[in-house]
Amino acid sequence: MNHKHEKRMQIKKLAFILVALITLPWASQAQYADTGDDYRKYFIGSTFFMLGNLAPSNPPDFVQLNLGYRLTPKDVVSVELKTWKYAWSLGIPYGPDYEGPGLGFPGYIREFGVALAYQRFWWKGLYTGVHVMNALQSFVDKSGTRIDNGYQLFNTYRVGYHVKLFKDRFFIEPSLAITHRAFHTPMPEGFAVMDNPWPKFFFGEPGLHFGFNF
Repeated sequence: MNHKHEKRMQIKKLAFILVALITLPWASQAQYADTGDDYRKYFIGSTFFMLGNLAPSNPPDFVQLNLGYRLTPKDVVSVELKTWKYAWSLGIPYGPDYEGPGLGFPGYIREFGVALAYQRFWWKGLYTGVHVMNALQSFVDKSGTRIDNGYQLFNTYRVGYHVKLFKDRFFIEPSLAITHRAFHTPMPEGFAVMDNPWPKFFFGEPGLHFGFNF
């Protein structure tokens, strides 16, 4: 594995664990009530993993915007607008093959997606969530020329913890997820050869969302 990439992965994992540990003291305050001044039905947010765009190599050019509504204190729906690019199959698990040399696409895939998400809160801030994303794909070769278009249905199954901050105006949500490439249209041959050996599920994807309640 590329040593720079391995170092970035270690930093990402350590940052995720650190944030989770720091937020534990607020865990007992994480449940919302549908009465009182602290109950705000709407929120806007994103994910801290946009910081990955600062990586010195293979930046994902990742952008995400979340718009949410609390149906009840325990039921939340949101719309997520996303775009990013990637040059390896999304099915490669963490390990020596993850973004490994010789396993990349002959170019990259750029995606523009809209996801509908549902969260169910079970105990205090503990929640599970399902995200269903429809994404348009552009296949770009190594010269930067778009050679094909595609579509992907991409699902995420998430478990996490919602932590309220600054008098409930802000929140963060550390989480872990399973991603599922439920369907995609045929890829160009060179991309398909590099993608077909890998599973359609990815286990253990960390998440670190944040938002502003209003």
